Amino acid sequence: MRSILPLLLILISFNVQSQWIKDSVLIEGHYRMFTFHQPDTNLKGGSLLFLMHGSGGNSSDIIAKTNKLEAIAGKDKLLIIYPEGYLHFWNECRKFSTAAANKENINEEAFFTEMINYFTNKYGINQHNIFAAGFSGGGHMAYKLAMTMPAQIKAIAAIVANMPDSASCDCRLAGKALPVLIINGTDDKTNPYDGGEMFVNNASFGVVRSSENTFAYWSSLAGYAGMPTKTLLPDTDTTDHKTIESYAYKAANKPPVTLLKVVGGHHDYPGDIDVYLYVWDFFKAIK
Repeated sequence: MRSILPLLLILISFNVQSQWIKDSVLIEGHYRMFTFHQPDTNLKGGSLLFLMHGSGGNSSDIIAKTNKLEAIAGKDKLLIIYPEGYLHFWNECRKFSTAAANKENINEEAFFTEMINYFTNKYGINQHNIFAAGFSGGGHMAYKLAMTMPAQIKAIAAIVANMPDSASCDCRLAGKALPVLIINGTDDKTNPYDGGEMFVNNASFGVVRSSENTFAYWSSLAGYAGMPTKTLLPDTDTTDHKTIESYAYKAANKPPVTLLKVVGGHHDYPGDIDVYLYVWDFFKAIK
């Protein structure tokens, strides 16, 4: 088992820059890091949002995309946490991942549970309002939290990520319905929209379901039948050559489930929406 060098203990708690805090929790011999913006308002009873970076990345990748969301976080009593994967990767549900996090079976559930405890004790966040979203491998981590910790996670969003198929999944599925938002591009070569083998750094991470099949998994758990409501989102960025079709299920006493089909989208963010503002709007509308 690898462990973080003792020298790095000096990084346990410090200001990254004005008002940004980096801290850690000790999980089974590993100091697992996370970053957050120091709240300037009382967050007692507020919401917690985990935003996870993609495979091989780090929290800075997501922080660079959340300026608008961070600007309204205080008003919405929202605390946004940017966790770091183990050696830049997550131990999500992809059985064939070649990442050390997977090979060493890093305990992600313990990591997220400890972060929830940390922020509950420090800021009094509402443990019934904990959300998770991620990009690419971070989206796979969001699926894992929904599949293995549904009692602690209220809703998830996965961006350019499909669930692994049954042969490629090594998580025990709780089978509980949750609100889920999926945002996938039709021309994505890394996370194929129609499903198939997925490669990360030229290594196969196994087979993923199609976006429609992933959408169907969560909508079926929620008890939906028939066709979802289709809406074309405004094409606010005509230069990106992408359009977004929304397919949504929503009914009283059922968790909402939505697929944003980014027509012409690659393994990236669409220009027509601010993705993380859209994700938060989806989350905060959940009763």
